[in-house]
Amino acid sequence: MKNEYDDKRFFEAYAKMSRSRDGLCAAGEWHQLMPLFPSLQGKHVLDLGCGYGWHCKFAAEQGAVQILGIDASRKMIEEAQKRNSEESITYRICEVEEYEYPEHTWDCVVSNLVLHYIEDIEGVFQKVYRTLKPGGAFIFNIEHPVFTAGVGQDWIYAEDGKPRYWPLDDYFMLGERKTHFLGCDVVKQHHTLTQILMGLLDCGFVLEAVEEAKPSEDMMGIAGMKDELRRPMMLLVKAGKR
Repeated sequence: MKNEYDDKRFFEAYAKMSRSRDGLCAAGEWHQLMPLFPSLQGKHVLDLGCGYGWHCKFAAEQGAVQILGIDASRKMIEEAQKRNSEESITYRICEVEEYEYPEHTWDCVVSNLVLHYIEDIEGVFQKVYRTLKPGGAFIFNIEHPVFTAGVGQDWIYAEDGKPRYWPLDDYFMLGERKTHFLGCDVVKQHHTLTQILMGLLDCGFVLEAVEEAKPSEDMMGIAGMKDELRRPMMLLVKAGKR
């Protein structure tokens, strides 16, 4: 995974996003993701690609006693330590693929908007399954395959600048997608819906929830938010280890 998040220009642009400034309440998918969490009271939580540490802070507020947030970006970890530091939270600079995933260690593993940067997503699923305790939950939010298969991951626009439609191509061609995001060239990995969901089932997970992110009514006044109803941008999944 090429780490754009340590690029100075990219990181400065990311810091200006509403979800960066205001946390989970500003994330359009949070009203759907939050109910997927089990009770975290007294639990051990691993956050894969923790970013600013918002989900780590949430876990601490819910009573989790041990929380580890890992992120490949030094800048992200430094920001997490400034903004969301708690006695129960430890942050570590570490690639998602390179973490050791000790067996039967965590009650809940969460990953928010990170897995679409990972080429070997099935390998990560296998490691998460190993590190979860029996009865544990894997909750993640990934860019939707319809979004990552979008041509340039952008709309086709009319002459007046309004989005006409979302172009889709090479859906079954897995792998690298190059796009322009926050003023920088960014490399992501496209995974099909089959690859994601069957990848979980093949590892032994039980699917407990599958949702496509849809903005809440109270966000409809935000510029561009109504267009999020025209195609799914994110896929939310809860998988259990029985």
